Amino acid sequence: MRIISYFFLLIIIIFGITFAALNSESVTINYYFDQSSLPLSLLLVLVFAFGCLIGMIVGFWLLIKAKMSNYRLRQRLNLAEKEIENLRAIPLQDKV
Repeated sequence: MRIISYFFLLIIIIFGITFAALNSESVTINYYFDQSSLPLSLLLVLVFAFGCLIGMIVGFWLLIKAKMSNYRLRQRLNLAEKEIENLRAIPLQDKV
């Protein structure tokens, strides 16, 4: 299994090297107040990494939000279960 993972890692590295070699043209990026020149392959990798970072931040935010909601629901469930146990413990009184 380890050999297969090394093989896939080698294939990814080879694709990365060929991608960088095929896209080595310089691209000018215009900011609002400045401009910069980067190789196309580096620009694509940076944009992809930035998109992954934003996706992870949004995913982490949604995970925290779901965990908080789950925690609140568990608290309400525990309170309801305690209330049911207390109601079951009360002896029934017959009205005469």
